[in-house]
Amino acid sequence: MAVIRPFTAVRPKAGMEAKIAALPYDVYDRAEAKEVVAANPDSFLAIDRAETQFSDDVDTYADCVYEKAAQMLKERIAKGDYIQEKKAAYYIYELTMDGRTQTGITACASIDDYQNQIIKKHENTRADKEEDRIRHVDTCSAQTGPIFLAYREDSAISSIVDRVKQGTALYDFVSDDGIRHRVFVIDSDNDINTIRERFAGMDSIYIADGHHRCASAVKVGLKRRAENPGYTGEEEFNYFLSVLFPDNELMIMDYNRVMHDKNGMSLDEIINKASEYFEIKEYGTDAYKPASKGTFGMYADKKWYELKIKDEFKSDDPVDGLDVSILQKYMLDGLLGIKDPKTDKRIEFVGGIRGLKELETRADKYDGLAFSMYPTSIGELFAVADAGRLMPPKSTWFEPKLRSGIFIHLI
Repeated sequence: MAVIRPFTAVRPKAGMEAKIAALPYDVYDRAEAKEVVAANPDSFLAIDRAETQFSDDVDTYADCVYEKAAQMLKERIAKGDYIQEKKAAYYIYELTMDGRTQTGITACASIDDYQNQIIKKHENTRADKEEDRIRHVDTCSAQTGPIFLAYREDSAISSIVDRVKQGTALYDFVSDDGIRHRVFVIDSDNDINTIRERFAGMDSIYIADGHHRCASAVKVGLKRRAENPGYTGEEEFNYFLSVLFPDNELMIMDYNRVMHDKNGMSLDEIINKASEYFEIKEYGTDAYKPASKGTFGMYADKKWYELKIKDEFKSDDPVDGLDVSILQKYMLDGLLGIKDPKTDKRIEFVGGIRGLKELETRADKYDGLAFSMYPTSIGELFAVADAGRLMPPKSTWFEPKLRSGIFIHLI
């Protein structure tokens, strides 16, 4: 039984939403974040990455940075850039990219459901990355970046969403990257009760993106519980900001790989050794994008090759059968010596949003190799999480990215 409840949102006042809405804090390095904030001081990135308010000699993780974030949030609410709803509600958050639309329910999920594995993860988190968001959430007393959750489509929820979307949007804007964002409020008591009950009937909800933000929000909630031993469970710190999308609307993009070298081999040697596991065809100079599971593109020395895993090396295991696992086992580890892709400096990962030409550019730069991947499916993600397993690093790339600052949950 999943507890997905409405909340009293803090959100941009009308007319400010396009200026405030920002890509997630972790898609930028410090220099990029500073550049974005300099161009648009109203961007929520100024609060999400408050080191942008300091000179470069101030440490990104200094106490004053988090204190500045909290100060700026309070000041902007007081200034009227944000409003706070008086009634708890659900919100529809619709994103349209390249003609494809996905529509989620913005709500608050339970830290107990995360602890009890009703909300399921598919990748591990790093303590250092958690610590930054723990301090940000705790100091600001607010969750500012929603967790991207997925659920198996429910017709009753979809019916409400479709009906409400026929009305007037709270927000309707196109961000700089061409993505259209629309927000609607669901504040009818009947609709709220139906949505709450439908989610309560689900025994599994899945983290699609935002594992570190999720783990951090949960740890802040547990910290607040320890500091307030008389807590009832109804306090806002027991819940974390989320947007929940039905599985039939989600698309995972390819997450591709670039090798900085050929591990001391010639391309002919690599092809000869890899042919034990893959059927290999030369494809030419046109970029090769795999069209089905079990196929891979390989780029080297200005040419593309099609690689298809042989049947005897396929697996029905939810993790071992993933394309990212097959490539890792039989090519990256087996031939190219990449034992741990999380730490090896010889490999880098390129999200599919950047296109295959980016793979060519990077592989040429290093005289290395690039691999184009067939995307992991949402069904594969669910299967791994249901099995209590974890995916290899960089298995999924979700687009479009949820914006921060459109919804704020005070805790």
